[in-house]
Amino acid sequence: MICIISVTEKGDILGEKIKSQIGGDLYFKSKRSDFNLSDITKECFEKYDSIVFISSTGIAVRAISKHLKGKDKDPAVVVVDICNKFSISLVSGHLGGANDLALNISKILNNTPVITTATDNMNILAPDVIAKNNNLVIDSLKIAKVIASRLVNNEEVYFKDDKNKISCPKGYTQVDEIKSNMLWITNKVNNNDNSKNNYSKMCNKENDEIGNKEAGLNDESTILKLVRKDIVLGIGCRRNTESKKMYEFVTETLKEKNIDLRAVNLIASVDVKSDEEAILSLKQFLNCDIRFFTRDEIATIEDKYEGSEFVKKSIGVSAVSEPVIELAGANIIIKKIKKDGMTLAIGELN
Repeated sequence: MICIISVTEKGDILGEKIKSQIGGDLYFKSKRSDFNLSDITKECFEKYDSIVFISSTGIAVRAISKHLKGKDKDPAVVVVDICNKFSISLVSGHLGGANDLALNISKILNNTPVITTATDNMNILAPDVIAKNNNLVIDSLKIAKVIASRLVNNEEVYFKDDKNKISCPKGYTQVDEIKSNMLWITNKVNNNDNSKNNYSKMCNKENDEIGNKEAGLNDESTILKLVRKDIVLGIGCRRNTESKKMYEFVTETLKEKNIDLRAVNLIASVDVKSDEEAILSLKQFLNCDIRFFTRDEIATIEDKYEGSEFVKKSIGVSAVSEPVIELAGANIIIKKIKKDGMTLAIGELN
């Protein structure tokens, strides 16, 4: 969602032109007797993904300054001057999309785009851009900043994609092993094959060793992990399984198998479990999608997998956790694991 804030009637004309091409809600001072820029900015920061100010940069900066939270939280902010000379990417250029929005608006208004992020001006893909373009989770924004700085300084930054799906971008050096000072695209928690790198960060924990001094620019062992969301969990369980028990079973298994929690793309199960609180709570915790397959769908492939007569009598199919992974379009990488009336299989999307 986008909004357009204009503080002059001359700016209103530009705002209308932008709206005609890309849509958006209009906040025009000339149209509101109760116009208060501070209140409107606060509302827009909470409501919209992108904000376009048609004003001076100074007005926009003062308006947004007290609402800024971080590059991964702030909306894209673009400023267009009322003389229509420039479209300026001001805030959240990469993750928020302000750079792309400024370029788009400059084409609509036929003015000059102003992009100040160094990597863009050097035609180098910053780590956060790679993450956004490929739906990857950034392990640490601190380390992302370090890696971007090193790229700008023409230092050697290594690149490794476990699946070799993303081509090595300009400015990076592709390698096959985990090295210091690199961008690593993976679904793993850590690299078990190269312990000398001492890479052992746990899920959702930033690398505290970066420190505050120059954001860790002198740390030669910096590794930025971008987590690929390609894991599918096939889950079955007894009725009214405790949510805590399910949570512990799944998280402990993923940790044991060296799979990052943030790599989970989908939870899959059978339709009779669509109201099972333990599964629904797990979905909320993992912040992933969920899909329930019908027993008719599962019945078409259940014979390929180890089944249970007890389960067959209870719900109509003999197996759940492995068949639903296949139905979800993933390949099974960890076969069915059983514990306390719960079953878990793990799949990986291509």
